[in-house]
Amino acid sequence: MLSAFTARPIVELKQRDKSRIESVLVYGDRLLVGLSTGSLRVYRVIEPDQSLENEGDGDGTSSKAKAVELLQEHEKFSKHKIEQLARIKEANLAIALSNGFVSFYDLQTFQLQETLAKTKGASAFAVTSDIVKDASTGVPSIVSRLAVAVKRRLLLWSWHDSELSEVVNELTLVTGIKTLTWATGTRLIAGLTSSFVLVDVESSEITDIVGPGSIGGAPGQDGGRLGAVGVASIGYMGMGGTAPKPLTTRLGNGQLLLAKDINTLFIDADGNSLGKRQIPWSVAPEAIGYSYPYLLALQATKGQLEVRNPETLSSLQSISLPNANQIHFSPPNVSLAHAGKGFLVSSERCIWRMHALSYDDQIDALAVRHRYDEAISIMGMLESALMKDKEGRLREVKMLKAQVLFDAHRYRDALDLFNEVDAPPERVIRLYPESVTGNLEIEGTANLADDTEDTPDATASEGATTKSGDATNAAQLSSSPRKLLKEPSGKAGSDTASIRSKSDMDVDKKNMPEGKDLRFATMELASFLVGVRTKMKKFLNDDGTLKEASETTQGQEGSTETRLENLLIRSGSSSPGNRHEELIKTAKLVDTTLFRAYMLAAPSLVGSLFRLPNFCDSEVVNAKLQATGRFNDLIDFFYGKRLHEEALELLQKFGHQEEDDGNESLKQLRGPQRTVEYLQNLSPKLVDLILKYAEWPLRSDADMGMEIFLVDTKMAAELPRNRVLDFLQGIDRKLAVKYLKHIIFELEDTTSEFHERLIEVYLKGLKDETFANESEKTKWKENLLDFLRTSKHYESWKLIRQLNRDDPDLYEARAIVLGNMGEHRQALDIYVFKLNDPQKAEDYCNQIYLVETAGRQAPPPTTQTRSGSIPIEDDGPPSIYHVLLALYLSPPSPHKAQWQPALEILAKHGSRLPASSTLSLIPEVLPIKELESYFRARIRSANARMNEGQVVAGLMKATDDYEESKLRLGDEKTGFGGRNRRVVITEERVCPVCHKRFGGSAIKVLPNNSVVHYGCSSQ
Repeated sequence: MLSAFTARPIVELKQRDKSRIESVLVYGDRLLVGLSTGSLRVYRVIEPDQSLENEGDGDGTSSKAKAVELLQEHEKFSKHKIEQLARIKEANLAIALSNGFVSFYDLQTFQLQETLAKTKGASAFAVTSDIVKDASTGVPSIVSRLAVAVKRRLLLWSWHDSELSEVVNELTLVTGIKTLTWATGTRLIAGLTSSFVLVDVESSEITDIVGPGSIGGAPGQDGGRLGAVGVASIGYMGMGGTAPKPLTTRLGNGQLLLAKDINTLFIDADGNSLGKRQIPWSVAPEAIGYSYPYLLALQATKGQLEVRNPETLSSLQSISLPNANQIHFSPPNVSLAHAGKGFLVSSERCIWRMHALSYDDQIDALAVRHRYDEAISIMGMLESALMKDKEGRLREVKMLKAQVLFDAHRYRDALDLFNEVDAPPERVIRLYPESVTGNLEIEGTANLADDTEDTPDATASEGATTKSGDATNAAQLSSSPRKLLKEPSGKAGSDTASIRSKSDMDVDKKNMPEGKDLRFATMELASFLVGVRTKMKKFLNDDGTLKEASETTQGQEGSTETRLENLLIRSGSSSPGNRHEELIKTAKLVDTTLFRAYMLAAPSLVGSLFRLPNFCDSEVVNAKLQATGRFNDLIDFFYGKRLHEEALELLQKFGHQEEDDGNESLKQLRGPQRTVEYLQNLSPKLVDLILKYAEWPLRSDADMGMEIFLVDTKMAAELPRNRVLDFLQGIDRKLAVKYLKHIIFELEDTTSEFHERLIEVYLKGLKDETFANESEKTKWKENLLDFLRTSKHYESWKLIRQLNRDDPDLYEARAIVLGNMGEHRQALDIYVFKLNDPQKAEDYCNQIYLVETAGRQAPPPTTQTRSGSIPIEDDGPPSIYHVLLALYLSPPSPHKAQWQPALEILAKHGSRLPASSTLSLIPEVLPIKELESYFRARIRSANARMNEGQVVAGLMKATDDYEESKLRLGDEKTGFGGRNRRVVITEERVCPVCHKRFGGSAIKVLPNNSVVHYGCSSQ
């Protein structure tokens, strides 16, 4: 049971004093007590010294130090009992209800100032003060209001600062008013005989409050826990008892509680129900109240003050106060300003001052008794200023609750709560057996005091009560946290460590999950650890280095440091220097445990963990995966940890195996494919490793192995090409050719070195390679020739030295290289005399001619002269066809003239062979008839040029005529332009600038045929 308050009697009437205490008012250090005789006693409340506060008898009784001092007694204050007292500070007034009248007294001398005649028959009143800003000026002022209940009438007085308003408002309600409570500065709750109403004193609006049972509701509603009739109502109707009084009290956050009999209703300031369940009272309370943050109920029949949590409605403490019948609070009682201040409870003969224990001790007491929900709820209502390290304590209590949920096999709820409070991973992991945690060693609680008491049973303690004037139980509760709870062991001065009990630090192995529960609990642990990994990414880079401060402050301010501290494994010191080490240690624990969890509950998820950056323990993972035969996952792990040597050794080992043992994972590893895929994903910086383990896939399957270097990835493109080329050439010349073609044609590498090396490989192949058949050699040779023709990035003068002029296989290659060097006669000599292939010689000439003419500017078309004759062309330098024709007709010794190829050249390319230079090459013995085709070609070419010139001249003349007619006559389609322009000026036409008629004024016609006054044209 919680010990939130202790009762201390401060005023006790002596036995010979026949008066009774009827009303109480406390403000500052003054206590006003109204007696049944009409006397008013004024006391000074003495705040107990802290040293005396802690002193007491061994049995826990309160100190007998003097609590109050009687200052005055006004015996003639009233002739009748003083039923109610209040004050209005700004007006310096004390207000009293006596003999059915409300009277005003001077607050200093307590002399009667005025008795309000209108209040005759008054049964209750209520006062309130509020700061209100003037709507017009915005100047704040204090407005105080007095509400008096006179049977069915409600009378309202108001003060602005200290001036009483002359206007007295009056409202009439449906039934007699029993109680009044201000909900806000302008609204009050009136408890009637049969219901409650909300009254707005400014608008005079009255709203019925609908509630269960005796609270009041719509016609026919019967929603109380005992129907429409409560326990006290039964006594009132059947046995002559009194009807229960309607009770109202303000709670925190603008909420109010209405109670009548055993029925309750929580509402807001507008009178709307909050939908909360009713308080489980077995007996109707005599009075209710609110002392931040607790709900109070005075059970007169039991002589007890009941303390409840207003959120959970659970009973937290019962204090025995014999014959107590009213509670009095010094305002405000619903805010932080009231926190820690005592309230008063009075009976007819005694007044008790309720002293609140520190909230830290209250929370500790609840945690010791495993009432974690209550502790969490109370801390949620308390302001941070009222506790030492509230956030830390709340976090610790939630972790204790999560551990209880875990022990109750509510694993999902437990792990969700652990995740919510950023629980240290090692603390959660300790809740699992060794199959999940491995050899996790966490410091225990061996140094706890041997005299630590066992935690009391929570159920048994529910019925415990604290006797009036006897603080034994309170002393035990206040000291038990220090005995039962572990001293701070985290950061220096941590208050959260005070609620770490022995049960928290020692994990009961009997409660550890087993069987199906273990699998389910392990999956929930995996989800928790995934969340922890996400949080750690905010502080730790993938390579294990700490992130910069700017990267970790993107969330809520002030929470980053706390979140980091919550995650770390503390090894004895918490200096900033070893924070990195602690973070790495935590990351290793989290990832390794997550691996074990996956292996136990869902082995198929292990691969997803390894494909992400992780800090798993390599020895643990290696041993576990090899033992279970999950070699694919092991290779993924090696890749993620950059243990490429180990992974490639394993791939090579299984890649060479041929036996089939039925293991599906081993089938995926056999052959070179997995090794090729692995090598394709390595960095170019690991070229030594790539070349080392690329050899066996190349020898096993050359096409698949070459994908390592030919794949379209950044890695393959950035590999050092010289090293790869040397490596491939050492294995097979054909592989080198394939790689060279890839980098030249696909990667478009124009480095002359690689172009020359490809030619060199081709040449060595022709010399050294043993081909399977002649077609294979021919294909190899054609590849060489095609490359020589297309490539422009090799040095011809270097290459010509490697081409043996006496090797028939290199004749054509030599001719191509000579052609690239501009030695066309030598190249044609090879085609004509060594290769004896006129067609290739002609193709060569065609190619050279096209290249030369493409770079030469086209001559202007030839025009006919006045006499109609055709001009003679200038021969210019001889074309490539002249060279070929000269070789055919005037060959060097010992070759003979070749008439037929020469005549074909003349017939096909006669237009490209000027007559003056060509005819000089033809021997005189050749008949003219054989040159017919040549002359026809020449004549046809001359005519074509002449016709082209005539057509061009005609087109140019037509264009000139069109332009001249356009200038003279204008455009035929629009009618504008030239000398044919005209405009029509009518009598109605006006100038678009000045909007006046043209009349006989001078005008100006613009290019677009618009007309303006000549004088307006400048505008």
